Amino acid sequence: MAGKDYYKILGVNKNASEAEIKKAFRKLAMKYHPDQNKGDKGAEERFKEVNEAYAVLSDTEKRKQYDMFGAEGFQQRFSQEDIFRNFDFGQVFREFGFGSEDLFGRIFGGTGGARRPFGRGGGGFYSGGPFGRAAQQPQKGADLVMDMQVSLKEAVFGVFKTASFNRGGGVERVTVRVPPGISTGKKLRVAGKGQQGAWGGPPGDLLIRIQVAPHPLFERQGNNLIISREISLTQAVLGTQIEVPTLDDKTLSLKVPPSTQSHTQMRIKGHGVPHFNRSGRGDLHVKIIVRLPKSLTEEQKELFKSLADQGM
Repeated sequence: MAGKDYYKILGVNKNASEAEIKKAFRKLAMKYHPDQNKGDKGAEERFKEVNEAYAVLSDTEKRKQYDMFGAEGFQQRFSQEDIFRNFDFGQVFREFGFGSEDLFGRIFGGTGGARRPFGRGGGGFYSGGPFGRAAQQPQKGADLVMDMQVSLKEAVFGVFKTASFNRGGGVERVTVRVPPGISTGKKLRVAGKGQQGAWGGPPGDLLIRIQVAPHPLFERQGNNLIISREISLTQAVLGTQIEVPTLDDKTLSLKVPPSTQSHTQMRIKGHGVPHFNRSGRGDLHVKIIVRLPKSLTEEQKELFKSLADQGM
């Protein structure tokens, strides 16, 4: 999931000064303030987004981390609890003259006292300051997501690969099994290798997103593999026997019948991609390409003229 663009939310550029960020926040907070948009859930959500953006960009260290990791990287490393840590809603709202703290009770639920968000999803709030009892409930850490490129052969037949990733300020490595038949976009989950949890909660997971590299000979379509093989014009007319390589380094013999048209596909059953997480394999499709001669001798031209005279 893509991270939130806090600069875009506040409508400022990345070089905006502290005063420009503060001015933009005040304008948007007043525009989407619940008292100005009673019953408007869309405005309420924008109001929350604006506050989250200001909580990050008004804090020098958080803004530095956001600029360093980018929107998505920041969201992977910082929970909403981290984002709103040391951000005093009450003080900010009093400074801008937005009214009493009862606003939090109406928007975020609960009664009395200042409230701050907690949790990765941002759906909950706790009262009584940063060390209130609700804040200390164990929370699972954020998941980390990384890409891993594999060759088509590795994706088709499976492989063990070592992944290196950044976690907690250091580099870690983990060996994972890439199962046979996996395709681009599939994710492998490594439990407990994500961000550390809050208040003693368990760590998140590492999600490894697979990217299958193109192959110079074979094309994959679902569980089938396609390979192109050239034959001459006379082979296409009279028929022939050709050799076909497979992805697992075998060589198969394929009979091409007479009068085979160019771009005809012939199937070799069971030499395709293994079905993902179940038995069986797809097929290998051989695309026959008829190669026309680039030049002819005088004798060959006479032969073709003779064939043309016969209606060929």
